[in-house]
Amino acid sequence: MVLKKKKEIQVDAYVLDHQELARLRSFADVEGQNLASLLLRCVQLTDGIQQIHCIKQIVPLLEKMDRNSACDPIIKSCLDILGVMYFSLGTKNPLKKVLASSLNGLPECLLPEAVHSFVFCLRKELKTTDVYTYRKVMDNLASCMENFSLVLQFLQKSLPEIQEENNGNCIVQTQLMHDMLLAVKVAMMLVQKIQENIQGSLWKKPDSPVWQSMCGLLNSFTNFLVDEDLLQTVQNTSGLAVILFIKTMFEPVEKLPCLVSDLLLHSVECAKVPEWFVGSCGSLCTEDISDSILLFLCHGALAMLDWKNGSMGQSGEKLLIDMVLVLLSLSSRLKESGMATSLSRILAFWTNSALDVLQSSSQNLKWNLNGNSDATRKLLDYVYTHWEHPLDAVRHQVKLIFRNLLRMHQTTIKGSLVQSDPFFSTLAENLISLEWHVKGKYSSLACLVECVGIESILTVDRTIPVQILNVMSDQSLAPYASDLLETMFINHKIHLTSVFEGSTWIDCWHDTWVSPLLLILCEGNPDQTTYLIDYYLPKLLKCSPDSLSCMIKILQNSADSNVGSCNTRGALGALMACLRTARSHGHLQLTDIMRDCLVSIECIKQGLVHQHNQVRMDALGLLCESHRSTEIVSLEEMQLIRFFIAYNLNSQSPSVRQQIGSLLKKLFCRIQDSSQVLHKVQQTKNKEGLINESVKWDPLITLQQYKNFMSSLCDALFESLFPGSSHPTRFSALTILGLIVDTFSVPEAVFRMAQEIDSTHIQTLLHCFASTFEEVKVLAFELLLKLHDEVDTEKLQQLFHASIELGTSTKPYDCVTASYLLNFLIHQKDLHVCLKNQGSPHKGQKDEDTFEGTMEKNTLAVIEYLLETLEGEILQAEKSLLQAAAYFPMYGRIHCITGALQQLALNNLSSVAKWKQMVAKLILTSYRVSAVVSPVVQSSSPEGLIPMDTDSETAGRLQMILHEIQPRDTNYYFTPAEMLKEGHRLDFDTKPAETICTEMRGTEGQTCDVTAQMVLVCCWRCMKEVSLLFGMLCQLLPLQRLPRCSDGLITVEQVKDIGDYFKHHLLQSRHRGAFELAYAGFVKLTEILSRCNNESLHRLPHQWLCNVLEEIKSSDPSSKLCATRRSAGIPFYLQALLASEPKKGKTDLLKMTMKELISLAAPSNEPSNTIPQVHALNILRALFRDTRLGENIIPYVADGTRAAILGFTSPIWAVRNSSTLLFSTLITRIFGVKRGRDENSKKNRMTGSEFFSRFPTLYPLLLKQLEVVASTVDSKAGELKLHPSLFLLLLILGKLYPSPMDGTYSDLSMAQFIPFVMRCGRSPVYRSREMAGRALVPFVMINQIPQTLVSLLAGLPDCTNPCLQQNAIHGTLLQVFYLLQSYLESKHRANPDFQQGLDDIITCIGAKLWLAKRQNPCFVTRAAFLDVLVMLSNYLGKSRRKGKSLLGFWKKIVAVISDSDLVTGIHYSSAAPGLIQYLQSITKLIISLLAVAVDPDFANSSLPATEKIVDPFLSVIHLLQSDFCEVRLLILEAVLVWLKEAVEQKRGPLCLLTDLEESLLRMAMKENHPECFCKILEILYYMDLKNVLSRTEHTINLNPKKFLSWAMNIADASDSIETESIALKFASKLVIHLIQNYQESEIRQWIQMIACCCGEEQQTDLRLAAAEVLVSITQVFLMNRELIFGLSDTLLLWKCAILLLQSEELIVRDKAADIIRMAQSQENVCKNSAEFGFHVVNASMALDLAFGVLCDLLQQWNQTSAGVPVLLEWLLGEDDPKKDLPQVDDYLFDKGEVNFWAEKLTFVKLLNKHLLLLIPLTQLSSYDQEKLNQLGRIASDQAQLVTQLLKDLPPTPEFSKTLEFTRLTIQSERISTCLKILNMLELKEKACRKQEKLAKLVA
Repeated sequence: MVLKKKKEIQVDAYVLDHQELARLRSFADVEGQNLASLLLRCVQLTDGIQQIHCIKQIVPLLEKMDRNSACDPIIKSCLDILGVMYFSLGTKNPLKKVLASSLNGLPECLLPEAVHSFVFCLRKELKTTDVYTYRKVMDNLASCMENFSLVLQFLQKSLPEIQEENNGNCIVQTQLMHDMLLAVKVAMMLVQKIQENIQGSLWKKPDSPVWQSMCGLLNSFTNFLVDEDLLQTVQNTSGLAVILFIKTMFEPVEKLPCLVSDLLLHSVECAKVPEWFVGSCGSLCTEDISDSILLFLCHGALAMLDWKNGSMGQSGEKLLIDMVLVLLSLSSRLKESGMATSLSRILAFWTNSALDVLQSSSQNLKWNLNGNSDATRKLLDYVYTHWEHPLDAVRHQVKLIFRNLLRMHQTTIKGSLVQSDPFFSTLAENLISLEWHVKGKYSSLACLVECVGIESILTVDRTIPVQILNVMSDQSLAPYASDLLETMFINHKIHLTSVFEGSTWIDCWHDTWVSPLLLILCEGNPDQTTYLIDYYLPKLLKCSPDSLSCMIKILQNSADSNVGSCNTRGALGALMACLRTARSHGHLQLTDIMRDCLVSIECIKQGLVHQHNQVRMDALGLLCESHRSTEIVSLEEMQLIRFFIAYNLNSQSPSVRQQIGSLLKKLFCRIQDSSQVLHKVQQTKNKEGLINESVKWDPLITLQQYKNFMSSLCDALFESLFPGSSHPTRFSALTILGLIVDTFSVPEAVFRMAQEIDSTHIQTLLHCFASTFEEVKVLAFELLLKLHDEVDTEKLQQLFHASIELGTSTKPYDCVTASYLLNFLIHQKDLHVCLKNQGSPHKGQKDEDTFEGTMEKNTLAVIEYLLETLEGEILQAEKSLLQAAAYFPMYGRIHCITGALQQLALNNLSSVAKWKQMVAKLILTSYRVSAVVSPVVQSSSPEGLIPMDTDSETAGRLQMILHEIQPRDTNYYFTPAEMLKEGHRLDFDTKPAETICTEMRGTEGQTCDVTAQMVLVCCWRCMKEVSLLFGMLCQLLPLQRLPRCSDGLITVEQVKDIGDYFKHHLLQSRHRGAFELAYAGFVKLTEILSRCNNESLHRLPHQWLCNVLEEIKSSDPSSKLCATRRSAGIPFYLQALLASEPKKGKTDLLKMTMKELISLAAPSNEPSNTIPQVHALNILRALFRDTRLGENIIPYVADGTRAAILGFTSPIWAVRNSSTLLFSTLITRIFGVKRGRDENSKKNRMTGSEFFSRFPTLYPLLLKQLEVVASTVDSKAGELKLHPSLFLLLLILGKLYPSPMDGTYSDLSMAQFIPFVMRCGRSPVYRSREMAGRALVPFVMINQIPQTLVSLLAGLPDCTNPCLQQNAIHGTLLQVFYLLQSYLESKHRANPDFQQGLDDIITCIGAKLWLAKRQNPCFVTRAAFLDVLVMLSNYLGKSRRKGKSLLGFWKKIVAVISDSDLVTGIHYSSAAPGLIQYLQSITKLIISLLAVAVDPDFANSSLPATEKIVDPFLSVIHLLQSDFCEVRLLILEAVLVWLKEAVEQKRGPLCLLTDLEESLLRMAMKENHPECFCKILEILYYMDLKNVLSRTEHTINLNPKKFLSWAMNIADASDSIETESIALKFASKLVIHLIQNYQESEIRQWIQMIACCCGEEQQTDLRLAAAEVLVSITQVFLMNRELIFGLSDTLLLWKCAILLLQSEELIVRDKAADIIRMAQSQENVCKNSAEFGFHVVNASMALDLAFGVLCDLLQQWNQTSAGVPVLLEWLLGEDDPKKDLPQVDDYLFDKGEVNFWAEKLTFVKLLNKHLLLLIPLTQLSSYDQEKLNQLGRIASDQAQLVTQLLKDLPPTPEFSKTLEFTRLTIQSERISTCLKILNMLELKEKACRKQEKLAKLVA
């Protein structure tokens, strides 16, 4: 274990006053050994820790005192002083605790005197009149309660005074309320502690002081209880105190429950209760009390009354029932988060009390509290409506309530069999029938399992374990599912062990819980397996460790054959996961794993480079994680880690990189911890002289291995930071290096990185600052600071110059680089030299300055230099904003200043005066910057201020534009439009200003086209940096408390000015980037103000809030507040003010603001209220979106929804638009963020009962609005009336769904909505009818759906009806469709009632079949009816229901199809309304029927007319000839599905696919619809080519060769990526087929096409298709022992594969890695060089293996001589060193190269590695030697050119010319590597020639 350093404890020393000191001195003896001397020495000490030790020395002296010593004046004086000490010390001071424990050990003879001394001191304390010292007195009272009467009198006096003082400063208010809370607790503690001593009647006399104090306190507690301004904790505790005091004072005790019950029910008769009760608690009896007070009284009654053993009798039982009814009534009214939490906790408390009472209750109470009682049913309804509450605390309490309810019912039926109880069985069925997305289902089922056992649950459904395991692919559900599974398998194990003998139970247990797990681990999706391993597997192994061996054995048997893929773990991945989990939880050691051969080293290596991310992480976790932190890391582990690092740094997945860092940190900690153990072992061996005997194991060897491993690891990580390395590689390497430095930071560490670092490493880290990713800069900067390395002066000067230059770049990320460079330089001692050379007046610091002093001086000097530079740039910008945008955008300087300030501890500065002066100057300068750029960001249209034209004629408009954009723009868009007067037309003939031109010329003569984007970016980034700077200044700088004090750097007035600045810009800026970032700075300011002790600053948020609300209320069209752009910065301004308010307080600002905004958002008839209404709606939207407001905003959701719905009825577009946005936000806030594409997913829905219980006020609103809307949807006169709220109402109702747990006890009945929703289905708007169909579903229970469907179908008209309302018919059919869909998807399908209901529905549908035929003239309603038939047909086909009852139904469907226009002929134009929809529906029905008709399990029994159905008019071929592309597309998609089934499963509707080839070939030649054509090609691709090619010549007159040319032409000419991809794959399949059958084909064109498709510029789908093609030809062509295509073409294909392995897209790399997998599986691969044959590897490893396989193949083909020059050409690359990089200056956010994964130098390194192995085996021919000589000359020329180009770059090119420097550096490395190999080849050739000559001479 790691030895943790003990924290140094600070203890305040006690100081005695002079009078008491003199008193002690008078008693002290000369020797200093008596009690007074020791105590004198103690109080004179200045260290509290020493005083504690001294007190402990005094205690033994006191313990030795006898009875005679009690009268000694020395003892009395010492005890008095100890009492003074005790009461003077604070509660949390350790010295006080030591005194208390010491005095508890006093001998009995001294106790009376000690008590006398303490009482005397306490009496003095109780006489205090300072309200702010009451807290200290009450703390002392809490520890000392001997004088009951005196304490009560003090509390009676103090409490009213504290309440009266509770106003003013919020911080003081909070302190006083906590004092009040302590006083109430002390009073309760006092009464409870000594209650047995005051039971006499004397103190109950009215004139008794104790009684009067008790009444006074009770009155105070009542006042606290009803005071809504107090904290809820104070009110709650006061409620406890009220009940406690009433219980203590009230007589007779038997009537106490009745009194409390009357109090809760508000039925107390004042005449029948004592006068003291009316006098003290009268307000609770006579006045209406709030719900919260009622809740706190209930809590008091539950906590303070005695519920055990039935001591309160029948009246207590009545009180119990009354209380739960009161609490449940409160649940519908208390919606504030704190109250909702308290209510749930009190209800759980009630269930605990009920369980106590039930132990000895009457039969009547048992009857009232069993599972079927009214109270329990209501409690269950509460559980069902709150088990998915957004608050964790509420959900937890609901779980406790449910568990207690089950136990209550169990108690009431004691003696009966639990498993057969109807309540439990019904509950189990209902819970199981719930959808698995309901989180409350899991905890409830777990409680039920604990109560009735797992067998009862499995009896209902044996597949439940598998269902729960399948749910675990959702991370939000995985923890709940794993907890339920744990409860179930533990219960199952207990059950099985009780039934079976010995270990025979484990097989059954494994079948249920282990086997499904292993199957999912091997084949499940990545998320599911990850969550199973994280949540489920550890719990399973903990329950049954013996199962591990069984799991490993099963997985071992298939690990070699099932190694997984990029999407599945396979048995190998599952094995890694199980071993990792077992080792990390202590079930296995790595030595055991190796010894028992559970997994081989090669197997672990395979895991470390597996294609599946998580398999690699599990393999790494197996090496890094251990149950013991001091377990020694073996040499094998270190070697495997090095192997892992080589191939896994370049991971694009952030989660993988995070896991790598986390796991390696564990490994480093193990190395550090185990090294400490090894050091101790070595020391022990040295002491014992056993060092010579340590033959088997020497700790020093292991320590040296540790050091060597860490050193090699650091070298590898630094080497990975080469030029051009990818962002993932750099991030991973820097992260790991940082972990190494942090872990081995102690002096005695086994490894110190600082000792391994040199200037090259520092330079490498500095180069990382040039990365465009800031996280890389952060990691490099932190690492540089930790290494504490100095840079030489020359380099320092260059870096400083580079940082200053980068600060003026127009690239935003360049100024970030400049900031990090400056921050690094600030830590350098010699920075003053650079500043001096730059002309800065600051003198250098002395060498003896401390590090902190150096940093402070450097920071101040740098900031002042930047400020001076910035002031000069501001002067230029004031003259020409265009020049500023082009050459010195200013924001870089401010960003550097902000970064420099953040590095320094600003609370402890030495030169405060200089800093204060600098801060003042900085603030004023920032105001100037803002003044220059604010006209742009505050204009009405900041995005287009400068024309994009670059001609000089347009440049003159800038001055006019800048004049026009001053913030005078108003909100006149709410008023009628005005024509521009002739005299006000803009004069564009104005001559351009001399100083401003869109083509700007810089200081060095270079020109720059200034675009609108550049100006806008300059302006809003300046605003951003100023805002962030101001926020940071307010957050970090110490505040100057008084005007003349010198203790702060920023004054109160400056803070106020900054606040006004933020207000001005947030309320007037129009550019979103500007006000969003101003908001970021303003948030920092408001957070400081909310915690500030300065009263004037603390009140600012409240003042600002009131002012802006007044300004919003008085807004009109002339207001400067922006009512467009979603009110611009106004919502942000209010968000910042409200989000900074303390969450644990009363949130008064939020309550006030929401009240105002809700009232403003309400519709108004006055036109003047329009703009305030828009603002209010926009602000409400922002507040409801703000997650920081948490649950405090939820009580206002209903009011916000009301405002949004009513706002839709406004005649003004702006109001409707804002209402739409608000409504959308509220839908997300209520139902959660939509995380999937399924609009109707139940994950973002809610049961109706839950919705209306959480928002009960929405029930009457929605019902009333729906009634109004329903009355307008269908007019008898045929008029179109569209209510604006229809869409919103149906949308929100459609988000609800029914649940079997919905109770019937709520007044919010869902049935009232049904007729109105049905009527909305008659809307003339199609979308509204569809939504009405969806919205009806949640209001109809599953068991009521058949009856409702029958009713709806019966309401459809007959064919004889002369007047058809097609809208009504369509709406009804949609409702039928969605209800039937819900019914068929329900979990009641095995129920006999379900089958009967379905038969009734089929019968009713059959009666209205005329609507699907041509008798119905409307295509839309025909299509809707056909959709119902399709759904029924699909369900019946899948369920394989048989019987004569369905025969008539199938015959009617056949009749419908026969009557359709597809059979009889279509005589309509495609423009006919609904025709296409109808044709699609009838086609789907035919497809469904065809699939059913040819099903061998179905056709014989139910469809005797199969032959008739598949007639020529209904055949696939006939449908493919349809003139409508929609019909063709549907049938083609069906054919493709059937074909894939036939290929994959060797079965399917094959009879439907016969003789399709000719039809498809003809279609392919003439098909014009792109989607249909693509599907045809895909079908041909999946078909048997023999059958296709055998028909091409006589069908389309193309022989196979021409057919191939046709396919390749399609791939070349197509504009569709999908078509091009499938054409490429089809052509490749043709090529393979033709070559295998010895037929000629266009090979060269095909290879060039593949090479073209592999280019980086191609889209992902096309490159993925190319990768699939290469995989398909690997075995046939790439790995063939014969060179079928010739060497150049084959190598070109291999180059394509290597290019795809470096693709940026992971999916392409993974597919390309399959090429290597296929290659490894071939017999001709050299197994010695191929370490991972038959295995699946990631792209990095695959790239390495690809070169190895290729070099091996060159040897097999005997082509090494010809192949090496080609590989050297690859190595040299095709880049021309002289080519210019594209000019990217105009693209501000361009980050360089597109491919962020590929690393050219990694390619070079790997190719070089394999070429070095190939060279010794290469014999060059003269021709190849000439090629190499030519290549050598080219490489030499390029080397000279690149060297010169590198010399021509600026001094720090890595920063100023990053892209060019990187390109040239990479090219230089490629050339040097190529030249080295050429040199080796030349030397080898010379050696060979020399050897030949020697051989000839010898001969």
